[in-house]
Amino acid sequence: MERKLPKVFANNLNEVNNNNSVFYSADSSDRNIENIKPEKELFGKTVEQKINEIFNSPYYIYKADVEITLENDVVTKKIIGKNRINLITMDNELIPIKLIKDIKYK
Repeated sequence: MERKLPKVFANNLNEVNNNNSVFYSADSSDRNIENIKPEKELFGKTVEQKINEIFNSPYYIYKADVEITLENDVVTKKIIGKNRINLITMDNELIPIKLIKDIKYK
């Protein structure tokens, strides 16, 4: 006993004219990658406020390039998160927040 299934409709596509004309209205200088980086400096705030502002920024997606000033040196890291007492870097390092003297966008 053989079953007969209904035929599937397939439209006849002789000529495809998708996206024949595309209009882009932005100036070429608007598409520059450098315009995407945050210009906002984090002056006059505590370290905890600066860290929260970095993570709440519209420029932070899953990582942020920052320059961290510790007690005796300056390091450049990519931070991806934080917990109550540490910053978590892309290299899976933990940097204690209490040791950070200053932090800014790279």
